[in-house]
Amino acid sequence: MITVYSKPSCVQCTATYRSLDAKGLEYQVVDVTTNDNALEYVKGELGYLGAPVVVVTEHDHWTGYRPDHIDRVARGGGTDNEGVTP
Repeated sequence: MITVYSKPSCVQCTATYRSLDAKGLEYQVVDVTTNDNALEYVKGELGYLGAPVVVVTEHDHWTGYRPDHIDRVARGGGTDNEGVTP
């Protein structure tokens, strides 16, 4: 399942939810302002500083509102590509 690491009042996060919903993709939201482990994962392991961070698989993740990536995932394309970058 797709995980969206988010924070409150985040315009790009809201746009990401809307695009995921429009494509019929299932996802869970994790608020990094209330979950220290999630914040450490996003910053420490993935190396992202902004929100949202969308994680599809271990090797398929990005930060920010990226409708191009959402479209790709909705088409079933490249969800295990190594080195997908923001």
